[in-house]
Parts: sequence; C-alpha cells; structure tokens
Amino acid sequence: MAKLFAYRGEVLTGPAGVSLALLDSIRWVAVLGQAASLLFVRYGLDFDLPLAPTLLVIAASALVNIGNGLFRRSAYRLGEREAALYLAYDILQLGLLLYLTGGLENPFAILMVAPVTVAATILSRRSVLGLSALAILAVTGLAVAHLPLPWNGPPPELPPLYVFGIWAALVFSTLFIAIYAWSVAREARQMREAFSATQLALAREQSVSAVGALAAAAAHELGSPLGTIAVVAKELVRELPADSPHAEDAALLLSQSERCRRILAELAQRPDAETAGSPYDVLPISALVEAAGTPYRAARVRVIYATTTSTGGEPQVARRPEIMHGLGNLIQNAIQFARREVSVTIAWDRAAIAVEIADDGPGFPPGLLPRLGQPYLSGRAEAAQHMGLGIFIARSLLERTGAQLDFANLSEGGAHVAVHWPRAALEATDSRNTIREAVT
Repeated sequence: MAKLFAYRGEVLTGPAGVSLALLDSIRWVAVLGQAASLLFVRYGLDFDLPLAPTLLVIAASALVNIGNGLFRRSAYRLGEREAALYLAYDILQLGLLLYLTGGLENPFAILMVAPVTVAATILSRRSVLGLSALAILAVTGLAVAHLPLPWNGPPPELPPLYVFGIWAALVFSTLFIAIYAWSVAREARQMREAFSATQLALAREQSVSAVGALAAAAAHELGSPLGTIAVVAKELVRELPADSPHAEDAALLLSQSERCRRILAELAQRPDAETAGSPYDVLPISALVEAAGTPYRAARVRVIYATTTSTGGEPQVARRPEIMHGLGNLIQNAIQFARREVSVTIAWDRAAIAVEIADDGPGFPPGLLPRLGQPYLSGRAEAAQHMGLGIFIARSLLERTGAQLDFANLSEGGAHVAVHWPRAALEATDSRNTIREAVT
C-alpha cells in the first residue's frame, strides 16, 4: 500500500482489458455499412463491382463475430495482444476489400484510419505504433497494386501525383490521429486512475480512523466487566484455602484478567487510538499537523515543528482524513528526500491558516514545478524513481478542504511546499462537521 501512494512509485498500468462485446458491435456496424454500400453501388448506381468476392470478404468478418458470440462469453475482455490482433484483422480485411474495389481511388479508402483510431483509445503505445505501421503498409500496397475502380464506361485516369497525394494524406492522417487520440486517451486513463487512487487513499485513511475509534471504544466498554472479573477473582484467591483444588484455577483467572486490563490500557493509550477516536475530533492546528507527520518519522532525519507568532487564537481544526493523509504524504515526501532536516512551520492569523514544509534535499526539478499536481510526472533529478501520483493525491485531498498548494525550491537548496486555507472557511466546515456528528 505504501508504494501506491509514494510520490516516486509510478503506478501506470495499461488497459485492464478491452470489451469484446464493444469491438464486436463496432465490427457489426462496419459489416452492415460495407454490405449496404456495395449493394447500393452495384444495384442502385449500376456499377460493375466484383460482388461475389467482396461479399465473401464481408461475410468472413460476420462469421468471426458470430464465432465470438457462440464460443466466448458476452462479458469476455480481450488482453492487449488479443485486441491488437483483432484490430489488425480489421485493417487487413478492409485492405482486401479496397484492393477489390479500386484501391486508393475508392473514396472509402479513408476508412483505413478507423481501426487505428479505435486502437489509439484502448491500447498501449507499442500496439498503436504496430497497427499504424500495418495500416501504412496496407495503404502503400493499395497505391501500387489493386483491381481497377469499377465504373460505368472507361474508368477515369487519375494522375499519379493525385494518387500520391491520397497516399500521403492517408499516411499522415493515420499517424496524426494515432498519436493525438492515444495521447488524449492516455491522459484520460491516467486521470481516472489517479482519481481512483485518491478515493482509495481517502477510504484507507477513514478505515484507519474507524479502527482507532473502535479500539478506543472497545477498551472503554470492556474495562468495567474486566474490573468486576478481577474483583471476584481476588476474592476467590483470598477465600480459597491453599490446598483447595480450585486455588490454582482462581490464581490463573486473576492473572489473566490483570493481563487483559493491561492490554486494554495500552490500547486505549496508543496515539492512533487517542487521536483517531473520530475522523472529526477537533484539535489545535499545530497538534493536528504533528499528528499527521508522526507515522513517518525517520531516525536519520530530524523533523522540527514550529509555530509562528500570529494574531488571533490558535485555530481548532477537525481531524479530517483528507487533511491527515494529504499533510502526511507531503511530510513523508520531505523526509524521504531530506539529507538531515525537515522543518514544518504552522502559522495563522484572523484570515488564513498556513502550513509550510521545507527539506534540505535536492529540491524539485525546475522544469516540473509548473506542472506539479499532475499525475505521473518524472521525479527529482537525483532520483531514479518517479513522482506525481502521490502529490496528485495529496493535492486533491487537501483542495477538497479548501486548501491551496504552492511548490517551490529554496534558494539555499531543498524543496518547499506551502499549504494555505482561508481560516473562516476551514473553521466553518469543522463546526458543521462537529454539529452533524453531535446530531447523529
């Protein structure tokens, strides 16, 4: 779990399976469109098309779809390789159909980019490049070899330069559409995965808080019955004679009840049980920030928490999972890359609350500073790891609470992160949460 939320642990996976039913439905549309076009041109426009071989090529695609429906479940999902082969077949089928009907002189040659476009939205870069290369080879072959374009009377002679222009347009369209569609789809997938990871981080923090609250409640509720058991056990030990066959059992009962009381006392005194009694416990902002960073302490790095002299009393802030996980991730990242020291400064006035985290490490790469907060950015220059997902999660969670984050490098070296909240908005939110908890 820690690797998932680390700034430098890139979680970038390919598509988790492509729906066979979706690709089959697209192919059915293509089959019906191809058949309708051929029949209309042959019988509506009276063009002498080679109807038998063209319909045979179309029927082959229909048979493949029928076979998929008979031998595979409707919910079946294709892997990367299967989906690439599926779309490669579509490119070859369309290429053969165009070979029989005039090659690039056929106006429908533009459809060669369709399978590549579909691939760009669902497959990895490697598969998209492979299918693009296959489509370009098919277009090149059609430019030099194909059956004549069926025509009423002698077919028109297209200048070679015009055919070359069609070839060039198809090649560049294939490349442009493949790159553009893949880039857009990749960004959308990354953003979707990043938001899913954010929800998982929030759910995990809420679960930790709930477990702490349950442990504290259990310790409190079990204390009274265990106390009663201990009293009764003491009376039995005192009243039973030493030679009684039950004396040893009574002594064991007493020792075990005392052991249970010690365990519950330790459980009730653990920091996570104390501070995580409820996700909405109200704490001073300085205590809340220190609690967020406590789980990430490291022996080699000194973490200094400080507050600056400010106007107004110290804000009382709800211990919300978004704040705890967001600040915890930022402090963890600073500790991970610090050489010796991390400073966490808390300040407030009557209008705002600020938390600044600085380390003496290598700092952020200057070229990435304007884009920090986007998922899957490459990491600091000295790190061979990656960053982006963790900082995206931290930023997303903190912005839910009304925070604004600023990233910078210190002039003397090291990274600096500043988190600012409007004080009124944050405390008003805390009040609403406290009231809601009291009512429920």
